[in-house]
Amino acid sequence: MSEVTVKINNIDVQVDGSSTILEAARKAGFDVPTFCHAENLKPFTSCFVCAVKVEGGKGNLVPSCATKVRDGMVVTVESEEIDAARRMCLNLLLSDHCGDCLPPCEDACPASIDIKGFMTLVAEGRELEAEKLIREKAPVGGALGRICPRPCEDACRRNRVEDSMSICYMKRYISDYEYRELNGKRDLPAVAAATGKKVAIIGAGPAGMTAAYFLRLQGHAVTVFEAHKKSGGMLRYGIPYYRLPDDVLNDQFGMIEGLGVEVRYGVEVGKDISVKQLEADYDSLLIAAGAQGASSIRVPGEDLEGVLSGIDYLGRLAEDEEPDVGGSVVVIGGGNTAIDVARSALRKGADVTILYRRTRAEMPASDFEIDEALHEGVKIEYLAAPSSITNIGSGLSVECIRMELGEPDASGRRSPVPVAGSEFSINASAVIGAIGQKVSAGFVDEIGVELTRWGTVLADEATYMTNRPGIFACGDCQTGADIAVRAVGAGRKAAASINQFLGGAEVVGEPVLFNSRMGELKDVSEKLFEGLTQQAKVKMPEIADEIRVSTFDEIETGFSVEAARKEAERCLKCGCDAASDCKLREYSTRYGADQQYFGGDRREYEVDKTHNLVKMEFSKCINCGSCVRACAEVKGFDVLAYVNRGFVTRMRAPFGKSLVDTNCDGCGECVKVCPTAAVVMKKDAVTA
Repeated sequence: MSEVTVKINNIDVQVDGSSTILEAARKAGFDVPTFCHAENLKPFTSCFVCAVKVEGGKGNLVPSCATKVRDGMVVTVESEEIDAARRMCLNLLLSDHCGDCLPPCEDACPASIDIKGFMTLVAEGRELEAEKLIREKAPVGGALGRICPRPCEDACRRNRVEDSMSICYMKRYISDYEYRELNGKRDLPAVAAATGKKVAIIGAGPAGMTAAYFLRLQGHAVTVFEAHKKSGGMLRYGIPYYRLPDDVLNDQFGMIEGLGVEVRYGVEVGKDISVKQLEADYDSLLIAAGAQGASSIRVPGEDLEGVLSGIDYLGRLAEDEEPDVGGSVVVIGGGNTAIDVARSALRKGADVTILYRRTRAEMPASDFEIDEALHEGVKIEYLAAPSSITNIGSGLSVECIRMELGEPDASGRRSPVPVAGSEFSINASAVIGAIGQKVSAGFVDEIGVELTRWGTVLADEATYMTNRPGIFACGDCQTGADIAVRAVGAGRKAAASINQFLGGAEVVGEPVLFNSRMGELKDVSEKLFEGLTQQAKVKMPEIADEIRVSTFDEIETGFSVEAARKEAERCLKCGCDAASDCKLREYSTRYGADQQYFGGDRREYEVDKTHNLVKMEFSKCINCGSCVRACAEVKGFDVLAYVNRGFVTRMRAPFGKSLVDTNCDGCGECVKVCPTAAVVMKKDAVTA
């Protein structure tokens, strides 16, 4: 057929007269989405995400995959109206899609570490590759693998079988394995060619040093300004060495310096050098100063000798000082810092009591940290709060009052209310307050960086850029005191934005991809766990109880190779193996689709693993029909069919058969056309 001219978004395109609009649009360079279209299949128009608008007629959108061109046709393939229509189609398809893009553990990890990936590698005995994989998102996995509060383990679906995977400790094992195998060295990526750009970072904690790592790999010159004598921030000055040893910190942060990152220790920005000078001397500035100020306990007598802050106490221990707190210590607070203070004072020979104004259920400290403290002999007085501290000559007296829980406050926890007439006192040699940390970021005023009403640095949540272009902020100074793994994730994301800024690109931050989720842990179908046998979680070996309470040596001794690989084999390998090239995820990201836009019922998890070559996950299917047509039109087998009608229509072997009961030969034609990995070749499949 002779050629015709079609105008596609004001671009004239010459195509064969038998072409479809989709073919013409692609020839013009437009990426029109489609699920149900395949080059070797007849047009089907089941998904309608390829919708375009043709000038004239009734003005309705038409499917570009099935609409033929005509000479002089004027077509719009990209516009706000078309984007909205495609987004609505995607929302409809997603409303009946039951599948995970990411494993729930990775989705819950603030640093987005590929947990399934490193578990698989460990199970296969490829630990060195596993460490490289972790380092793609978090350069200090050996530190995180010792102290992370493990939000990933809370989300782990193995909890529905018996117990979560030991994800945190596995990161430690992998890091330690590399260290041993490479005789104390690290197999770090190569630094890119020098860009000529200079970045200043304030703070050598997990956020700042992670950002320094990724910026240095991009070829930028990085200088970090750190007020303390050593790097690590609150990982060093807020966590005792029995949890995170000095030599591990030196290794983890030292390897970042080994890439060529310069750290100027003992330099306090705002005192030893002005932030205005840094702005003038560098092409970009990252504020990652942390939250190292102690919150007041707000009771009379807190300024007496013998009353310390938890941050000060832990910081002095980290500097190998010996703060004398005597033989009877009262710790005020319920977070991880309070637990760390109590366990540290215990190791110095003190009898320790924690006062917490709510119950254990409301304590912000991690459950396993509370258990460890109680196991070691720390006492906890729940529903008790200090009202004043007085000097009694031989020490201090902490006047306390019992509390009861009232209505929930802004945090969602029930507010503690004093119980009249319940006063009591505790004598102590020292009182250590650990009720919170605060940010001291006033030094940014001179460069016009805005602060929030809480005193944290105001920065965009996606790009981490402040109100001043080229000046960024991340970590605790931006969020308030938070967990280290979130600071690491923020450091990496901030580095991506800074790299964009330095390269003259639009600062949009690290790409955020759409993520389909089956649901919360408690809500996923029991079918997901059918056939699984219970396997005991591998426990972390520890030093003897009688030794641990009198030393700051690391408590956990680490997994053996055999134990780690056994534990890794427990992984259920959740998530989608084809997430990186799934059309549904790609288009949902592009058009901002919302899986929850439409409520109501959704298909449940269902899988057919009977065939030795092909696996079908019916729950992921979006009913595009491509697999049915490929089997019939290309192969001529008719193995698959449309089963049932209406909302419960499914693409599967007819008459209730499993795939293994059909004449399917595993050719993979259905796999080639499936846009959502609902039909995949098994990983261990061997085809002719």
